Amino acid sequence: MIKFIADSASDLMEYEGVNFQSVPLTLTTDDASFVDDADLDVHEMLEHFYNHKGRSKTSCPSTQAWIDAFDGADEIYAVTITSGLSGTYSGANVAKDQYLEDHPDTKILIVDSLATGPGEVLLLEKMIELKNKGKTFEEISKMIIEYRDSLRLHFGLSSLHNLAQNGRVSKIVASAIGIMNIRILGTASKEGVIEPIAKCRGEKKLIETILLEIKNAGYKGGKVRICHVENEKLAKAVSEGLKKLFGDIDLISIPARGLCSFYAERGGIIIGCEC
Repeated sequence: MIKFIADSASDLMEYEGVNFQSVPLTLTTDDASFVDDADLDVHEMLEHFYNHKGRSKTSCPSTQAWIDAFDGADEIYAVTITSGLSGTYSGANVAKDQYLEDHPDTKILIVDSLATGPGEVLLLEKMIELKNKGKTFEEISKMIIEYRDSLRLHFGLSSLHNLAQNGRVSKIVASAIGIMNIRILGTASKEGVIEPIAKCRGEKKLIETILLEIKNAGYKGGKVRICHVENEKLAKAVSEGLKKLFGDIDLISIPARGLCSFYAERGGIIIGCEC
């Protein structure tokens, strides 16, 4: 049996046509815990974090959660959130080593997306595509890394509070965002960490800058995957802008699940594209 797996930072709870499983991260405060699975009410979670004045954090899936996800498969293709922001990739590899002790003939590929959300989706789709084309495990293991290096991830945020509180960005940078309608545009570096690119006043300027930066990154009309945090209007505007510039492209936009909603926060958007 072949199985495809992603952690919940991919925003995918299911994937039609293949044996797919999501492995959830957990989001917690002093008085509440939210498992990022199909039962999570993202709006309720966002309300809680918006009103919460104390600390909040995210937790990686347990080793056992990964082992349970591997169970029963002969060939496994998994993708995780960037190791630059989370220990999930490392934890998945610990689980892989333990699983192989009891199932030495199983083939397991775990890919560090160096991204999140849409970046993970694009990698998962490519692994499925390559497998459907009859590529071997060894061929996919090589080709998926080459493909990963062709992807770009951009995000537009109106708050960096949760990222700063969890040490993902500078608190100095975060303090200037959200004041006087200032938004930040950033990208994922080659190492998979967040790099702020520009500050934009208002959503209109943010959209213009997103489109310009995607074009400057080398985008010429490949696949685009978008997730948004309760901001379908912004996702639609970016989608229409890309289609106006590049024609009838393969573009899908979905609401963010728990992990991406926690870090991108309400109103945020994350865009992954093939360049």
